Amino acid sequence: MSNVKNDAKIKNPLIVAVREQLEHRAFWLYLLCDEAGKRGLDWKDFGSAAIKRCGLTHGENLVKKGKTDSLVGLRKTLFTKPAQMVFEMKILESTDDKLSIDFHYCPLVKAWQKAGCTDEEIATLCDIAMCGDHGIGEQYGAVLDLPKCIAKGDDICALRYHK
Repeated sequence: MSNVKNDAKIKNPLIVAVREQLEHRAFWLYLLCDEAGKRGLDWKDFGSAAIKRCGLTHGENLVKKGKTDSLVGLRKTLFTKPAQMVFEMKILESTDDKLSIDFHYCPLVKAWQKAGCTDEEIATLCDIAMCGDHGIGEQYGAVLDLPKCIAKGDDICALRYHK
């Protein structure tokens, strides 16, 4: 039986539609990793580097958009109200040097659950996907800690950016 609990509370049709788009992209990641594994490649060996590159590019664009490397700027450009609804986020702290957010739902995890992934596969896919968030943080001169993670059986994902 799965240890991963991931149930959405917000059921707004528009939010559900956005989540489905995110699920679709997460399904791509799973299928790419699955095919790579069939060819003898370790999921993390290629997936982590590719997703980190994406995060670095995305982070660079967010810094330019917000015209600041303050973590308040990151909150304003990436963790917007719509994003907060999609991931059922709670912003705990937002300063220039620290950003703490709890995610209560993850559409990526939901996609991997629907695909029939094992808990171990879900945890690995999450580690790969989080490389993008690490890359974004790097562009803000910050480090990302993830002390809790839905994909690993925790009740939330606790994202903790700090400089």
